[in-house]
Formats: sequence, C-alpha cells, structure tokens
Amino acid sequence: MVNAPAPLGAGGVRLWVVVPAFNEQEGIGRTIAAIAAQRDRDFTLVVVDNASTDGTADEVERVCAAYDLGVSIVTEPRKGTGAASDTGVRHAIAHGATHVLRTDADTVPVREWTAVGRRAFAGGADLVTGPMRARTDEVRLQPWERVVLPGVIGLCQTFGRFRPSNRSPELHGPYRMSPGCNIGVSAAAYEASGGFPRTAIEEVHEDRELVNRVRRVSSRIEYHRGLVVHASVRRLRAYGLRNTLRWYLDHGHHPDVVDVRGVA
Repeated sequence: MVNAPAPLGAGGVRLWVVVPAFNEQEGIGRTIAAIAAQRDRDFTLVVVDNASTDGTADEVERVCAAYDLGVSIVTEPRKGTGAASDTGVRHAIAHGATHVLRTDADTVPVREWTAVGRRAFAGGADLVTGPMRARTDEVRLQPWERVVLPGVIGLCQTFGRFRPSNRSPELHGPYRMSPGCNIGVSAAAYEASGGFPRTAIEEVHEDRELVNRVRRVSSRIEYHRGLVVHASVRRLRAYGLRNTLRWYLDHGHHPDVVDVRGVA
C-alpha cells in the first residue's frame, strides 16, 4: 500500500532527494551527513542501491539513524546511473514528490542546497542546476586539481552551448550543462519528458539527455549559483586530465574500467 503524500512544504513544493549508489560503503556516510546537515530538512531521502556487492545499504541505514534522517532504500538491479536515477525519481513521484533533487553518493552538497532548490522550484523552474566544485575533504588536492575540475566543467559548458544536438529547433530555453550530481526536476516535467534514460554511464551521459528531454517540454531551465555541490576528483585521478576531458565532452575516452570507486 502506498501511503498518502505528505503535506506540501514551503512554496507548495513536496521535495525529495534522490541518491543513486553502487559500492559506496566507504564514503557514502559523508554524503548522507551533508544531506542531514541541510538548513531545509523538509524533504524525503531515497537512496537507490544499484546492486551493490558491499554493505552500502547497511551503511546508509546506520548513518541515517545516527543523524535521525528518514530514508527509503530501493534496489535497481540494472547497471547504470541512468537506470538507478530513473528508479529513484519515479519512486519519489509515486510517493507524492512534486519536485526532486538528485546528487551522487560521493558528493557533498552545501548546507543551502535544498533551500536554494526549493526556492527555484517554488518560482516555477522545471529543471535546476548549479556549480560543481572539487571536494577538499576527500583527499589532499594538488593545487592544479583545484583549478582543473572547474576548468573541465567550464570547457564542457562552453562546448555544450554550441553542440548541434543541444541547439535543435524543438528544444526550448537555454542549454544548461547539468551534472548528474547536481540536478533537480519537477515531477510534471519529468513525466512529460520521459525522464532519465535507463542506461549505463558509459553508454549515454544521462544528465545531458535529461536536460534536452525536459527542454522539449519546457523552457523553464535555470542555473542557480547557490545550488552548489562539491564532487569527488576520483575520475580525474583515475583517467588523467586529457582523458577526463575526452570522457566528459563526448565519451571519447574508453577506459577498461569505468567504475572509479575506491580510487584516491
């Protein structure tokens, strides 16, 4: 039986936070801690266990209990961030969410993340995103790494504005590069657009695909500087600068091992 949706929160927004996770037992606690520390705690958390082979789900339950943070844990056996994210968002919508914010299991959202997202949604946004910055608590960053990650994102953002597939006439509103670790969407736009493609990360950049799917049904695509998430530099260290650029620009890099968990 599905419980009745909780009352609408501030701004008429019933907010859920979705976190897909695969084999993140060692690090997901820091992400959960950051979510628990949000100034706006009027949201429901769902973690999608993407068929982990470690104790990810047990760690999520332990940390959420320690922070008195309610959580739903659902399982998605199909490999991929797209598939896991879609399962999480649709679970949230089925249980009453009007809007969803998604981050990843190796990120640290700032304390205003949910509050900024709520304000954007209350103002009518259908898809929101914001800056992605390098984590400084995960490993000791080299000086060049503090500069490189924002530079990689900036280059991809510029390239994305001119990519022909992002400028098709049927797409409404501006193209906003929206990393999967920092993206939010209204339930109405998600369902109308078809949502995240149910794919693996090496097949399709599911975040880019979602943006353009939503742009087919809405022009209310917004970038908010206060919607900040600090992301892991594991992929940068695993792939190197050149191959990281190739990966993010168009999957031009084809590593033997796509999964970067455990890389430091």
